Amino acid sequence: MCGAFHQFAMGLREFIKDYFLGFWDYETPKVMVVKNKTLGVIYRAVQFLVITYFIWYVFISQKAYQESETRPESSVYTVMKGSAVHGDQILDTVEYARPSEGGDVISTILRREVTYDQMQGTCAEYFHVANANCTTDSDCVQGEVDFDGHGRRTGRCVQYYNHTFKTCEIQTWCPIEEYAVEREPALVEAINFTVFIRNSIHFPKFKVLRGNIKDASNKRNLHKYLTRCHYDEEKEPYCPNFRLGYIAERARENFSELCRTGGVIGVFINWKCNLDLDPSHCKPTYSFRRLDVRKDQASSGYYYRFAKYYSKDGIESRTLIKAYGIRLDVIVHGHAGKFSPIPTIISTVTAMTSVGICTIICDWIMLTFIDKNEIYSDRKFDEVIQEPKVPISTELSYINSYGSNHSDLSEGVPL
Repeated sequence: MCGAFHQFAMGLREFIKDYFLGFWDYETPKVMVVKNKTLGVIYRAVQFLVITYFIWYVFISQKAYQESETRPESSVYTVMKGSAVHGDQILDTVEYARPSEGGDVISTILRREVTYDQMQGTCAEYFHVANANCTTDSDCVQGEVDFDGHGRRTGRCVQYYNHTFKTCEIQTWCPIEEYAVEREPALVEAINFTVFIRNSIHFPKFKVLRGNIKDASNKRNLHKYLTRCHYDEEKEPYCPNFRLGYIAERARENFSELCRTGGVIGVFINWKCNLDLDPSHCKPTYSFRRLDVRKDQASSGYYYRFAKYYSKDGIESRTLIKAYGIRLDVIVHGHAGKFSPIPTIISTVTAMTSVGICTIICDWIMLTFIDKNEIYSDRKFDEVIQEPKVPISTELSYINSYGSNHSDLSEGVPL
């Protein structure tokens, strides 16, 4: 046991000694020219791919020579415009836009389900609510509140309006929505409504402020332009007026289906600015996409409820409105770049360093797959323990099979 421990300790001592002495060794690459056409083609091909990657993708496409800013300051102001005839009523923005003047979110009503003349009182619970159906008063617990239902139970079992079956009586706004609701036709004229979107963006690092509205010589000309124009990607890229029909079309949505179920559409404003050019070339681009999940029918679409309250002879009543519509979420992305020497130097050094991967790949091929790889290995790796007495020539040498310095050992050596 003692002998084994002594042997282990001596081995560990030698390992530590060799590691410590080897730590102070200096390594320098040795230049060796191998005249092998196949290896040369591989070397130049890898070089070409690396250089092409850095020139085309890194410098031209990604503009790695620029200093960039990706979190600009932005503001959004939206207004819905348009009017429609709905039966005998004329609807304007106050009736269908929520809010009438919005920020980065605005919605418009496309279809309504209305319950008129609701008043506080007692009435039958909706029969689809859990445990709402009953035959006697003992089936209804007084004071119980079902949060999926409409109100507080009185403990009585009553006839469900003009039907033959019974449900538990509740204290709530009566009559309940599911029984008395009136479904109005869709507001198909809303396809021509327009939403005005004003966006300004500021890149504080470069002190550049841009807006998505076309500059005009005076306010009168600007106002005239804004009242007549509609956004077009090619003809009117600076017009901030968007038709709802155009937005639905670009989002690949059917407007009639949106009128039925409602939906949430994202309006993406993308600013990608190359500030090496004049800031006037910094223009926004727009894209549109449906945001709510359509696969889940229970949670898809967009609707909300609100009420209009009235008071007559001290009795309060209300009209409950369930509104289906389009909600527009305006989302702004910004990226600006400008030439800077620091990222240019970093990217250039990275590119030059990455070219070294070509040598690593070709060395691995040469030492692994080429015939006579042991000869290459012996010639490539030398260990100099002490200075030789005879001076060694520092000229670049070629490997040959006879030991001289001026012919090629690798001629005719296949991969």
